[in-house]
Amino acid sequence: TVYEGILSDLHVVAIKKPKMVVRREIDEFINEVAILSQINHRNVVKLYGCCLETEVPLLVYEFISNGTLYDHLHVQGPRSLSWDDRLRIATETAKSLAHLHSTALVPIIHRDVKPANILLDDTLTAKVADFGASRYIPLDRSGLTTNVQGTLGYLDPMYMHTWRLTEKSDVYSFGVMLIELMTRKKPFTYMAPEGNGLVAHFAILFAGGNLSEILDPQLLSEGGDRIDEIAAIAVACVKLRGEERPTMRQVELRLEVAQSPKEFEADGDIAANSQLACGPGLTSRQYSMEEEYVLSARYPR
Repeated sequence: TVYEGILSDLHVVAIKKPKMVVRREIDEFINEVAILSQINHRNVVKLYGCCLETEVPLLVYEFISNGTLYDHLHVQGPRSLSWDDRLRIATETAKSLAHLHSTALVPIIHRDVKPANILLDDTLTAKVADFGASRYIPLDRSGLTTNVQGTLGYLDPMYMHTWRLTEKSDVYSFGVMLIELMTRKKPFTYMAPEGNGLVAHFAILFAGGNLSEILDPQLLSEGGDRIDEIAAIAVACVKLRGEERPTMRQVELRLEVAQSPKEFEADGDIAANSQLACGPGLTSRQYSMEEEYVLSARYPR
């Protein structure tokens, strides 16, 4: 349960409290403190501290007043968040995940990326939250074997099958979230007439050039010529084999390109030597680490 609280200096905070004294919940709280104490990023919710003087530990966060991305996306009526806001929020989320995977001292996998875990502040800036299930990945390992945790509909099928958690598991979950942003359909309940879930149906329609059948009508009126590019990124992220998915850094940069095409067209010297291997339908770019930082350094974190 999360409460709104006020400190003695009148600073408003959010206070997270376990519903019961259960070892797993306590372990998740300890894990969240360990993870968030290592992260300083504008798109990750800030942990101010914890209180251990109570029956169960309390976590104290910055107060984010505007609910979750899920709340804003799945509203009654034909119109929801604008396409520009959805795309910006997706890009901010990609930035934070790329930071966790490749910039943090020890790589961190969130393990439960979904709209309900993306908080929005008063300016609709994304704040990634809920790190109770997150895991460190040692620098000398490409993944780890662990019990499956996450939310059905967003879970990487390879992780579910093999129990092997990698950074590409977050990439898959992010791809599902991107599809949800484009369709306003919930991946844990959607079922196509043919029996396919949201991810499979979206990929089939994209491959057949029939994406308009599933897209949010609001997107068709606001998305312009960026729809196919964003859809291609989403389809690349949800490929069955993890090694065929892009990294979150590549996704971040591709989303930036989609939003600023004129600026990046001028960077022909960099773009000409770059290729992102994200599968059919996606512009091909492959970044060395040096090139990634040259491009991403323009955008504040």
